Amino acid sequence: MQETNEQYVARISGYVEGQNHFKVFQSTTGKLQRLLKRVPASRLKKQPASDKWSVSEILGHLAESEIVFGYRIRMILGSNGTPIQAFDQNKWHANAGYLERSPKMAFELFRIVRESNVALLKSLTKEQWGFHGNHQERGHETIARMLELYAGHDVNHVKQVEEILNAARSKKTR
Repeated sequence: MQETNEQYVARISGYVEGQNHFKVFQSTTGKLQRLLKRVPASRLKKQPASDKWSVSEILGHLAESEIVFGYRIRMILGSNGTPIQAFDQNKWHANAGYLERSPKMAFELFRIVRESNVALLKSLTKEQWGFHGNHQERGHETIARMLELYAGHDVNHVKQVEEILNAARSKKTR
């Protein structure tokens, strides 16, 4: 059964409840870097199950999501209250082959865009954190709320990467 938008938001927000969202957001690239260290690209491309994304696909998704996040923040800063277009991650995934072929490129794109977004977020005034967009599916969403959702999104996908890599390691040691 497909998760509703409300269920998705509740699950993603739950991953970072009570935590400093900015610190979680800022730490993701380092966590991924440690997880990916010395893992061959062939293992990153291996599908864990027919209905699950590979690590390479997750990295491509993170890179493209980070581009979207940066664009949305910049749109909101340029026009407080602007509409925010939703996107279908599965359709984007279908077109992301260029990133999935190179997990290293996907990670580097994610890392560089994340670095830029962190710098931008650090520069925001207290007032700007309250600027908002009107998300096509979720409605009124401040930059602070968007950060919370992206931090939770990070936790979700880092967890998936850990599970995939740990499962592959345990199969290897059997």
